[in-house]
Parts: sequence; C-alpha cells; structure tokens
Amino acid sequence: MKKIDFKVDYSKLKIFTEYNTKDFTYPVVLSSPHSGHDFPPEFLANSSLSVEELRMSEDCFVDELVRAASDAGMPMISMNIPRTFIDVNRDKIEIDDTMYFNHPLPQNNVGGSRRCRVGLGVIHRIVAQNKNIYDGLLSYDEVQERIKNVYDVYHKKLKQLVDRCVKKFGFCLLVDCHSMPSKICRIMTEERPVEFCLCTLFDESCPPRISSHLYTALEKGGYRVEYNRPYAGAYITFNYCQPRKNIFTLQLEINRRLYMDENVYKKTDDFQKVSENVCDSLISLGKFLLDSQK
Repeated sequence: MKKIDFKVDYSKLKIFTEYNTKDFTYPVVLSSPHSGHDFPPEFLANSSLSVEELRMSEDCFVDELVRAASDAGMPMISMNIPRTFIDVNRDKIEIDDTMYFNHPLPQNNVGGSRRCRVGLGVIHRIVAQNKNIYDGLLSYDEVQERIKNVYDVYHKKLKQLVDRCVKKFGFCLLVDCHSMPSKICRIMTEERPVEFCLCTLFDESCPPRISSHLYTALEKGGYRVEYNRPYAGAYITFNYCQPRKNIFTLQLEINRRLYMDENVYKKTDDFQKVSENVCDSLISLGKFLLDSQK
C-alpha cells in the first residue's frame, strides 16, 4: 500500500486561541476543541479529501457561539487546528496501528476504544459518511510529532486554566463545547429533535444540582434539552473530572440546525439569538456556582 510520509512546519501554526484567560469572574472554564479549521498545508496536500469534505467533522462556529460568555468572565481556549488532523478530545493512546506503515507494534492489532476501532481515534481515519481521509498508510513518527506539537500543547494550556480556576475559587466547572449534526439529533423516535445535550457521564462528571441549572436555563429558551442523549461525554469530560479536587466537567452539545446551514458551513439568521440564549444560560450557571461557593 502507498506510504504517506510528510513533515509539518509547526512553527507556522497557531495551535489555539485563548479568550479572557486573565479574568476569572466565574468558576467556569470553556473549551472548544473541535471548532478549528486552520489546516496545515502539508496535511491538505496529502489528504485524499477536499477541505469541504474534511470540514464535515468540524464543530463550526461553536467558539463564536459561546464567546460572549467568555467575555463576561469565563476563560476559554479554542482549538485552531482541525480534528481531522488530530483530535484533542481523544486519549493519545487511542491509536489504530493499522493506519501506519512503521508502527512499532504488530499490524492488525487495533487498540483503544470503540471510537478508535471505527476510525475516530486521536488520528481520524475517516470523516462522516465513512470517507477515508488518506489513500495510504501514514508515518507513525509524523503522528508522534502531531501529538507533541499540537495535542500536548492544547492540553497543557487547558490544564493550566483549570488549575488557576481551582486556585482562585476552590472549584472549577470545565464546560467542553461541541455541536451535533442535525441528522444525529433526528434519529430518535420522538417527533422533536434534540436541540441541546448535556453530557455528564450519567452524573459521574457533573452533579445534577449543577447540570440541572443549565438544563432549566436552556429549557426556558424554548429548547428541547436532554441529558446524555445522544452523547454522554468523551475524553475531556472524563479525563479532567476530579470530584475530590472540586473539578467537574460537562460536555455541551448544540444541534447545528439551530444556528447554521450544515451544507455550506454558513451561519443562519438565528445565530445571534442562539448565541445569546447559550451565553445567558452559561452566565446564569456561573452566577449560581459563584454564589454556591460563598
């Protein structure tokens, strides 16, 4: 099979953008790990897909949706590099060794989680509709460079923000912000699609007294909100949760249909209204948490 071996100039990449990271008004940290679309040119040159196809996995505009909440006093880090290059919401050991021509372990020994096995590990093999990102095998050495220069950089900064929040308030809620394809939200039998999903690992990462406040605030906006359906949480939700240290996590999923045209990656006229509803709900949650810490 074809061997794909290239080197990325990481000195030209801005890995993430941080917002309001010096002003901790509320004990909440925001993360948007999948909203990036700054593709390394070397990656694009070696992918078998177009930019439009690669963006099918993107959480478009999520960082912009929650920006006002960040401006109000919630530090936020937003990934600039797309998840099709490397997915920071996966454990870095979730590697499908069948994707590499020089993996140190025997081939055909796919390890890690179910996501890894279906092609959605830390290095994605596919995008939506099972389209292959590459038409050959990658260099395992190059992938280790992605982890070192992108993945580790993002998580180092996110951990710093969480630690600073705990140091100031003695408590931190990390809200990991995502979007859901509307098709996923329609697969359930109910007539009305899910519009917001609060992923709490079934109350393991975030106590109901916290998640219910956000649930109620969003529901007042007329939205259909669900807990842990269709998602329950992923790596960041699981990895950063440390209840004994008063660190909790919640993955927020927003139905893309609410604010964008998924076919052309454009905002709709409802974008601003949805953004205001989301940010007002997050700020209300922040005030609730701040008062509960007094």
